Amino acid sequence: MVAAVVIAVAVTLIVVLGAFLMIASIGRSLAAPPKPSGKPAAPGAAAPAGEPGYLDPRTIRVGDTVGVQGTRYRCIGALTVTWQGENWTEYFLEDADRRVRSLTVEERRGGDGGDVSHLAVILWTPIPTEGMIPAKRMLIVDGVEFHPVERGTAAFRSEGITGFPDRGLLDFADYRSADGRMLSFQRAQGGRWEACYAQPLPPGTITVERATRPGG
Repeated sequence: MVAAVVIAVAVTLIVVLGAFLMIASIGRSLAAPPKPSGKPAAPGAAAPAGEPGYLDPRTIRVGDTVGVQGTRYRCIGALTVTWQGENWTEYFLEDADRRVRSLTVEERRGGDGGDVSHLAVILWTPIPTEGMIPAKRMLIVDGVEFHPVERGTAAFRSEGITGFPDRGLLDFADYRSADGRMLSFQRAQGGRWEACYAQPLPPGTITVERATRPGG
């Protein structure tokens, strides 16, 4: 009788110990961080230049379909602009209602003039200028004060439908408000000033469907 009781107690202890070890193992599995899958991040808008796994918006070409924040556009033209050693590209994007917005992509370098540190990707929306010209001091648009940041005359090369000549000079004037909003004026070959507001885009907001290339 005593032997039977001892055996029963031993079996009970083994069962309890096994259950405890199983629970502890499950707890460790739930607490452990997931292992890297090795799969790159989903393509998107600008990340630090040269970082793998992100769509490089500098690869957009005329004819591509570009998705920006849920809206599909067709890239109908592009301006390649050069000014004082700086370069940027302005893509002209047309939506299904034939409204055109522009997307600028610029390489931004570190303060020491070293390697490219990141890409600035900005979506612009045209606004009526009503004869307004870019002042060299503060100006007010829709009740917001904008202060001058940078202005100059750059050389450009045009491709596709842009409303600009194939090559020429582009005057520009950039402004910024106290809360970070951006305003820009530009005109080609001394023509009429056009203005637009800016919206910077974070990584992950741009997708591209490549147009079929001849012989591709």
